[in-house]
Amino acid sequence: MRNALKVVCALAVSCCVLYVLATAAVYAAMRQTPERFGRFMSHVPGIAMRVLPFRRLWMSARAGALREGDPAPDFSLPLLHSDRTVTLSTEYRQKPVVLIFGSYT
Repeated sequence: MRNALKVVCALAVSCCVLYVLATAAVYAAMRQTPERFGRFMSHVPGIAMRVLPFRRLWMSARAGALREGDPAPDFSLPLLHSDRTVTLSTEYRQKPVVLIFGSYT
């Protein structure tokens, strides 16, 4: 009986350690670039998303540091059907800029 209890305790501790390690690995991947995170997640089985606290991890990892009223960080984007790029700081010096985030599909 005592040996069975030791085995069950060892199994429970092992499961807890694996859970913590898997949660830490997913959180670390979430803090990477979207491309690296996507490559990592392509190897994670779907059942892991039901077991791990994915939503809470995601909201923490991708919360960002900007607050209302902070200036937008500078970025450059290529123009569609052109080899030219547009930089936010350059456009902002010339005229007001409105950033719209959303999907039009």
